[in-house]
Amino acid sequence: MKFGVIIFPGSNCDHDAYWTIRHVCKEPATFLWHESHDLENCDAVIVPGGFAYGDYLRTGAIAKFSPVMSAVAKVAAQGRPVLGICNGFQVLAEAGLVPGALQKNRGLTFLSHDVELSVVSTRSVLTGAASVGQRLRVPINHFSGSYVCDDDTYTALVRKDQIVLRYLANPNGSRDDIAAVSNEAGNVVGIMPHPERAVSSLTGSEDGKVLLSGFVAAAVGVS
Repeated sequence: MKFGVIIFPGSNCDHDAYWTIRHVCKEPATFLWHESHDLENCDAVIVPGGFAYGDYLRTGAIAKFSPVMSAVAKVAAQGRPVLGICNGFQVLAEAGLVPGALQKNRGLTFLSHDVELSVVSTRSVLTGAASVGQRLRVPINHFSGSYVCDDDTYTALVRKDQIVLRYLANPNGSRDDIAAVSNEAGNVVGIMPHPERAVSSLTGSEDGKVLLSGFVAAAVGVS
């Protein structure tokens, strides 16, 4: 069992994700450079937060062309767990691995504070250890975190149970308070809040543990 954490030019939450997997979840992890053409036999992948390529075009639009993303798409198609956090969510959406898109926050304001989340679905690799309706306090840290999709996509998300988490008090204008979505199979999840920053009482909340422990358990189940 091994977890890979991808590093793009501009990633800044890679060490947060790596530290959490290694020292909180007690699982082996390795960094994967964006120019890698394989995932070094990793069983699950995290695309972390940050500002991949400086977000000079659309957020995630350049990162989706990195060689490593072809390898990520292959493991996703095999049913292995893939998690995109914040900027990683944007990258997954641009790469077509999760539905919808992310745009600038309502009010064009950078947001950095804790938010309350509600678990909508437990059929994803991120929420398998949670319960529907469970409330979690997790921080956000983004400028382009407003989730958008067309009506057909939204209808499919609801029908196929792909909305994973919702905000209790929408901070950024996301459609239907959506904070996280999965692909149809549930093995790929994009989440805008940062569960890896909520794993210790020293940082104000341990609620991220329930999400990341579910992700680890899902990886163990398919390894």
